[in-house]
Amino acid sequence: MENLSDLRVIEALLTRHGFHFSKALGQNFLVDATVCPRMAALCGADRETCVLEIGPGIGVLTAELAKTAKKVVSIELDNRLLPLLEETLADFDNVEIVSGDVLKLDLPALLCEKFGASRVVVCANLPYYITTPILMRLLESELPVQAITVMVQKEVADRLCARPGEKNAGAITVMVDYYAHAEVLFGVSKAAFLPSPKVDSAVIRLTRRETPKIETDNVQAFFRLVKAAFAQRRKTAVNSVSATLSIPKAQVANALKDCGLSETVRAEALTSEDFAALYRALGGAL
Repeated sequence: MENLSDLRVIEALLTRHGFHFSKALGQNFLVDATVCPRMAALCGADRETCVLEIGPGIGVLTAELAKTAKKVVSIELDNRLLPLLEETLADFDNVEIVSGDVLKLDLPALLCEKFGASRVVVCANLPYYITTPILMRLLESELPVQAITVMVQKEVADRLCARPGEKNAGAITVMVDYYAHAEVLFGVSKAAFLPSPKVDSAVIRLTRRETPKIETDNVQAFFRLVKAAFAQRRKTAVNSVSATLSIPKAQVANALKDCGLSETVRAEALTSEDFAALYRALGGAL
């Protein structure tokens, strides 16, 4: 296999296949020779573990995963990349490319078919424009995945891996915290990509909890409350929840008081446990 971190090799490959980058698909191929081996090492892949990858690009990360994992299945939306991947991954017999949209595929059925009862992790350089939908799809689908190690924009990484109750937390912070423990592993310069994006990135790992962090009788209703609280970040949680969910302000304020919280508190100051208490206090109003 040729060196896919060599820009001359990459340019020759793209030219040979007449490939042009798609801005609509957010294509920025990871080409730094040091990043992919680190991701492969930190994602938990080994000869007893299978890896689900999303958006393999030209296969730089895929190749590193294939060197250590039992099997790698990569989901690729852009059919134009299939012949390139066939060429760049020709040396590996433990890699399979699945053509499709990760947001539309039946992921539980796919993992069952491709991996059986094997241990599974996810490792990917995610398309930045749909990072959050992909992560929530992976978390909400109840997949037998132990960890998700992905490259995302640094700003997104900071929010995903914040702790609920910290200033830079958002709705996605609480939603991810419900399912997993999130941590930033290392930063990645924008120079590591072709073409180079305008922002730096970071590799994060979401380690799935054996049971959700908090108990709730309706996770979707709980998430609606969380999203509503953050919907108008400059306003208090009372005003944001009231305006978004059409619940009287007095009712929301009283619910916060019942939880031992100030009625002037903002959403970013609330922990996952605070949101759970508020959810229970509001009860039927949701």
